Amino acid sequence: QVQLQESGPGLVKPSQTLSLTCTVSGDSITSGYAHWNWIRQPPGKGLEWMGAIDNSGSIYYRPSLTSRTSISRGTSKNQFTLQLSSVTPEDAAIYYCARSRQLKPPGWIREYGSWGQGTQVTVSS
Repeated sequence: QVQLQESGPGLVKPSQTLSLTCTVSGDSITSGYAHWNWIRQPPGKGLEWMGAIDNSGSIYYRPSLTSRTSISRGTSKNQFTLQLSSVTPEDAAIYYCARSRQLKPPGWIREYGSWGQGTQVTVSS
């Protein structure tokens, strides 16, 4: 059974870059066919898909976040990372990594995908 675990700082200062890592066990992010997603949920708002990397290394970004977002494979074989630059208080959210078999909206992924428990990120000076 696949398990995903997010890690990273819980507090980031405005204008800095947020870096998160998702560690995967029970599956390989470089084999099979899957999308490895980053999704966030700001307080009081719905899920927002940020981007994904698939098993071949192809990367997909939410258009509105493309200029600030970078997703890549981590230094460890079964990790992938998210970097979000120039953060503002509006980027405060619970950040999730998730596996999906298709590139789909977060509601679909919530129903059919596998999720980490999420990590809270606060943006404050």
